[in-house]
Amino acid sequence: MGKEYNIAVIPGDGVGPEIVTEALKVLETIAPMASITFRWTHYPFGAEHYLKTKEILPPGIIHELGGFDAILLGAIGDPRVKPGVLEGGMLLNLRFGLDQYINLRPVKLYPNVPTPLRDKGPGDINFYVIRENTEDFYIGIGDRVRGAAGSARLPVDRSNYRAAFNVAFESDVAGDYAYQIGLISRAGAERVIRYGFQLAQRKGLDRVTSVDKANVLSDIYGLWREVFQDVSSEYQSISYEFNYVDAMTMWLVKNPEQFQVVITPNMFGDIITDLGAMIQGGLGLAPGGNINPNGVSMFEPIHGSAPKYKGQGIINPLATILSGQLLLEDLGEDTWADLLERAVVSVLEEGIVRTRDLGGSASTSEMGNAVVNALRRLGEAQG
Repeated sequence: MGKEYNIAVIPGDGVGPEIVTEALKVLETIAPMASITFRWTHYPFGAEHYLKTKEILPPGIIHELGGFDAILLGAIGDPRVKPGVLEGGMLLNLRFGLDQYINLRPVKLYPNVPTPLRDKGPGDINFYVIRENTEDFYIGIGDRVRGAAGSARLPVDRSNYRAAFNVAFESDVAGDYAYQIGLISRAGAERVIRYGFQLAQRKGLDRVTSVDKANVLSDIYGLWREVFQDVSSEYQSISYEFNYVDAMTMWLVKNPEQFQVVITPNMFGDIITDLGAMIQGGLGLAPGGNINPNGVSMFEPIHGSAPKYKGQGIINPLATILSGQLLLEDLGEDTWADLLERAVVSVLEEGIVRTRDLGGSASTSEMGNAVVNALRRLGEAQG
């Protein structure tokens, strides 16, 4: 008897439902080949649900979603809803509530896909970014302080703040002030860094890069470096290096081939993975996973909801389809995850079906159909 997986599906906003439809189509094509049954449970969460009910996520939903084998998400965001409401109230609550402490981003340039980097090809751009997903400056501790000249005060003892910070608050200039607190814990850093080294082992890779800004923010990222050093000692066969985030952005453009696994705190990972998406050919090819190795993980394209393109059927679904590939891999279905990726590569190599972002005119569904047809051909050849 084949395996059965219960998957929660959140199509979300904008083009989300369109791209999720194609990912489900592809996964359903794999199912009989792999003797798998997928049980899909669809949830309406997103802008429409919020505007109708004033509810972002209902009580008890985190616990309910924790009972699934995986979650597939389309995209979140709508111009009718203030920025940050859905992103914080839904995405961050899901990631934090389900302890999805790893954000996994493969950055891979596929054949016949243009990159803005001159003289770089698929052999030069092929690495993983492991981003810590629940700490750093995303923990939500901060405030705005308003007042007339000389009246603005932080609700903490300023005696421990550095002189430059104090000067701003003793200034005779009226205005608004804001502060944000970042946090890195030893346990939080250790578990994501260890996951990165373990990923390198599983993939047969031998080099890991740490990203931080310890030369300026020495307290918070000094701890990150200390933990990285401790964990690295357990993996003697894997070399490692430290990179400051500003230098990292330079090297990603100049020499992307030097990277295999990149491990980074939350904020810096958020930034450099968008750079990674551009050098691999665009957001339409960039999948992502929010991983809890001991719980339920959530997979999504890293692009937004693109509301101005909603209903036009022109968005590239490959990022979402490749998120389905990460989902299969997370479930332990490595053979079928590999087949799915090979099908995507086959379509791109042929170059017949190309969406607008790739210089063609194919629709969202035509690209999904092309991957389905490639899967069937590869499946037959595989026997």
